[in-house]
Amino acid sequence: MWVCPGRAKRRPPMTPPDRLKAAWLNAPANRAVMNALDAARPGGSRYVGGCVRNTLRGLPSDDFDVATQLTPPDVIAALKAAGVRAVPTGIEHGTVTAVFESQPVEITTLRRDVETDGRRAVVAFTEDWAEDASRRDFRLNAIYAGPDGVLHEVIPGSIDDAHAGRVIFIGDADQRLREDYLRILRFYRFNAWYGAGIDAEGQDACARQREGLRRIAAERIWKELKRTLAAPDPAPAMEAMDEAGVLAEVLPGASISLLPALVAAETSAGLTADPMRRLMAMVPRRLREAGELAARLKLSNEESGRLASWAAPALPHVLGAGDAAMAEAFYRHGPAAVVDRAAIEAAEGAAGDLAALASRAAVWQRPKFPVGGADALAAGLEGPGIGTALAALEEDWIGSGFTLDRRTLVSKLNTFN
Repeated sequence: MWVCPGRAKRRPPMTPPDRLKAAWLNAPANRAVMNALDAARPGGSRYVGGCVRNTLRGLPSDDFDVATQLTPPDVIAALKAAGVRAVPTGIEHGTVTAVFESQPVEITTLRRDVETDGRRAVVAFTEDWAEDASRRDFRLNAIYAGPDGVLHEVIPGSIDDAHAGRVIFIGDADQRLREDYLRILRFYRFNAWYGAGIDAEGQDACARQREGLRRIAAERIWKELKRTLAAPDPAPAMEAMDEAGVLAEVLPGASISLLPALVAAETSAGLTADPMRRLMAMVPRRLREAGELAARLKLSNEESGRLASWAAPALPHVLGAGDAAMAEAFYRHGPAAVVDRAAIEAAEGAAGDLAALASRAAVWQRPKFPVGGADALAAGLEGPGIGTALAALEEDWIGSGFTLDRRTLVSKLNTFN
């Protein structure tokens, strides 16, 4: 793990025009919302968070957050006056979602924390940009931009952090974490995507506060982990998480030893970064433990099924297998499970062409077993004997490489009488 050697120095005073240049500033929904808010309070609303940060880093933005000095009732009134739909999505925390031509823009009144418990906060509204900025998590997330793109650096060093990809807590890191322990995982997630080296003070604070994650709902923990593991190369951030003892809190028994090799194998084979596959590489490949993990993280049915398919004892080694064995594995277990298994085998050092296997899996179409219950009834079979006969015939069909035709299979039904 590479640790950032020191905090960034303060950025010299900005010289106009220090502003964002982005097409989204003139997008219809953004213009409609900002015009409505500006009509109610000129200069009182600014973009903040991911859209500003990503634009500074040359990345696309499709999620827009606005901070405003208007109170929620005034926001709703201003939007309605301009013909923009207003949805009070988090009114107790000052959040109203504006919807214009089906595009949402989240608007939140400037606020300060009155009380926090590590999961939720009681807030009070303010008109002070510095108060609002100081309650945010990282400096690179506390940069404001006016409707014209002019940048407002309230927290010294924040614009430099965004340019460089430094993830540094605002103020006292331990205090920021005690306000919301989920910020521990956000620290590693942002480092996975933007990190220019783990900030030593942030790393130490996460280690000290890691037990606070026990108070966070499993769904929120998995959401953050999944977003972290979806980064192009999450291995350095996951290594830092492991060293801080955070990984043991959220994934007991997990190991990151295979993760760098898996990332390399995925990249070499042209596979998309896949958080579920990367999770598989970190946990034991045992069906019972896979089920326990799915329950603990409250994975979706699709995610749980995929984890179970990968962990199934019957799933054979596939990397380097012949065409017939590969086709049989696709049929019995599904191409996704086969690719997952093969990618992890490649990370373990097994020989074989992962790219070729993945390409074949992408175009594979499941063959249809050509006989069914009606054929068995016509052959005079009945009761449990129908299922037994069809299962045996399907095994013969699979063993032939799916070449036995319907006529041959139907004729074999007579042997079960």
